[in-house]
Amino acid sequence: MQRLTGLDATFLYMETPTSPMHVASLMVLDPSTSPDEFNFDKIRRLYQNRLHLAPPFRRRLVEVPFGLHHPIWIEDPDFDLDWHLRHIAVPKPGTMKELQELVGHLVAMPLDRSRPLWEMWLIDGLEGGYVATLSKVHHAAIDGASGEELIVAILDLSPEVEEKPPPAEPWEPDRVPTDTELVGYAMASIAQQPLRAVKTVRRTVEAALRIRSENRQPDVTPPPAPFSAPHTSFNASLTSHRSLGTATLSLSDVKLIKNTFGVKVNDVVLALCAGALRHYLDNRDEHPDGPLVAMVPISVRTDDQKGTMGNQVSSALTTLATDLDDPVERLMTIHGCMNQAKVQQDAIGADTLQNWVEFAAPAVFGRAVRLYSRMKMADRHRPLFNVTISNVPGPPFPLYVAGARLVATYPIGPIFDGGGLNITVMSYMDSLDFGINACPELVSDVDEIAEGLHLALEELKKAADAAEARKQRSSRQ
Repeated sequence: MQRLTGLDATFLYMETPTSPMHVASLMVLDPSTSPDEFNFDKIRRLYQNRLHLAPPFRRRLVEVPFGLHHPIWIEDPDFDLDWHLRHIAVPKPGTMKELQELVGHLVAMPLDRSRPLWEMWLIDGLEGGYVATLSKVHHAAIDGASGEELIVAILDLSPEVEEKPPPAEPWEPDRVPTDTELVGYAMASIAQQPLRAVKTVRRTVEAALRIRSENRQPDVTPPPAPFSAPHTSFNASLTSHRSLGTATLSLSDVKLIKNTFGVKVNDVVLALCAGALRHYLDNRDEHPDGPLVAMVPISVRTDDQKGTMGNQVSSALTTLATDLDDPVERLMTIHGCMNQAKVQQDAIGADTLQNWVEFAAPAVFGRAVRLYSRMKMADRHRPLFNVTISNVPGPPFPLYVAGARLVATYPIGPIFDGGGLNITVMSYMDSLDFGINACPELVSDVDEIAEGLHLALEELKKAADAAEARKQRSSRQ
């Protein structure tokens, strides 16, 4: 039995009928590499044999009566693996477009809170003999880094399925606690909060004073403030529908741009998204009254916390400099803003956000979010930010699922009222795989954003080639 942290529980409270708060991963697989027949039964055996490597797969929520405190996880005494594994096929001809449409529908479906908060769909019928898997796990259980570790539990380094050693101790389900026990547990935890609150307030005030002093320096351009983002068509109240776009770009090209201009891979990813969104808005004759602002999740998971589940994450706001015509100037502006955002993040402290959300009243928080959604309040104020952009590093070597080679992996992050667009990217081998999750009523053509990523890469690659050519001419003179 384990209580959710305030940050983990926040993703439960943020969930509404139009905003399911799970993260997902779409993996495209080539089953021709499997040494024996690749089918649903083989996938089921893989999951059955590795459940002990993925603790969230057998944990379910138990709510505290009256919403007195955050829920708890228990080892589900009614766990049934077959409830979580599903089998489906894409309609013919099984192109990426049909796969994206099907996954958009599956991602829109919320997870059942009466069971462990995950499911996996095996998807047959793709052209070329490929198959796909779609894994959905609630954000309350994992963040980007721990989600990657969860996926690794079912992956192998070769087509041969590795036999994993059994757990040191056999799994045992928990007894469902009584309401009296839950209330007593909650009250004991609440009694410790006043002291924690005093410490958190003091640290926050000290951090705010440090940041204020830093931002007044003449050579410092502070990151955007919350609610300073311009209005766009994708910053409004959501429907329950989802559309998915995907794009695969060359990691080598991205690293060439990074090295040429002395920035980081994440800066280039943000610049590519900025270029794609600029193209998308220009094509619709939509001109925001300022540069777009992105929310960038930042992992604060320490080495000691590796292998643990849950959320160890903070966030930063950065300009996407979409008001600048020059793609290199845009990249360098993003680079400078992200550097300053990280300075502020260090000043605030990795655990400040986590400390504050510990004090959220579950009953009040959840009702407030649902009321906000029902009243479509996101249509009545400036956006907190325009888009979520998340970059998760992946492995540079090939991986396999039940013998099938992993061809591509597209991460899919959640969206919410006021933020109808999420772009998440994961590196794999020499590729960057982008998953673009959107509300189709707010983003009319998500594939156009995916195409814009390719155009933005071409722009920056051309600029990098030109800069390298100038450098070589200068060295010969």
